[in-house]
Amino acid sequence: MADNKNTLRVTQTGSPIGRHRSQRATLVGLGLNKMHRTRELEDTPAVRGMIDKVKHLVRVEDE
Repeated sequence: MADNKNTLRVTQTGSPIGRHRSQRATLVGLGLNKMHRTRELEDTPAVRGMIDKVKHLVRVEDE
C-alpha cells in the first residue's frame, strides 16, 4: 500500500517585521523565515492551525 499523504505548498508573502513574536516563531516553525520561501508540508491539523495563525503572511496551495 502506498501512503498517499496530502501536502500543502506554503509560501511566505508578508514580512514578520512589526508583528507579534509568536507569529514570527510560527513562521520559523513552518520553515519560513524569509520572504518568498516555499515549503511543502504535510496536511495535518497542527500545520493547518499554524497556517491559520499567520494566514495574512502566507499563501497556501493544495497539492
